Amino acid sequence: MASIARSLRPAATRLIASSRANTLLWRPSSFGSRAFSASPAVFAKKYTKDHEWVELSEDKKTATIGISDYAAHALGDVVYVELPTAPLEVGVGDSIGAVESVKSASDINSPITCTITSVNSLLEETPGTINKGPEDDSSAGGWVAKVEVGEVGIQDLDNLMDAAAYKKFTEE
Repeated sequence: MASIARSLRPAATRLIASSRANTLLWRPSSFGSRAFSASPAVFAKKYTKDHEWVELSEDKKTATIGISDYAAHALGDVVYVELPTAPLEVGVGDSIGAVESVKSASDINSPITCTITSVNSLLEETPGTINKGPEDDSSAGGWVAKVEVGEVGIQDLDNLMDAAAYKKFTEE
């Protein structure tokens, strides 16, 4: 099975063109206030070139993995999700499942070295959940797996893109 990135190439051009047409320009607030986040950048979501994401928890011992919003929209309506079994030790780039849509089928690869501890069984029952909120890590969201992360996994995060770099990557 192809990775999500390879499956999306034909759809990516159409998606980028349509998203640029619908993009609103950001304008600074007339109040002159500045928005900020209370959580450190270390805990920010990171992305792979194959369109998976990982978000490390504050304890730096657990994380959540899923496919990106970009990938979910480019895939179209998801009709089947294959989830990994837990517990399962995986390395960077190892296949942890698959997603099939009306357009294509793609592997879901692990963005970091980790141990899968639980999976989102909601996706097996209702695969379309992944389209509604692919980056939602709540109980009703489209996340794929919860994982335990060791030192190697923490180091793997350095090789991933932050949100700004990922956005730039998807626009190219």
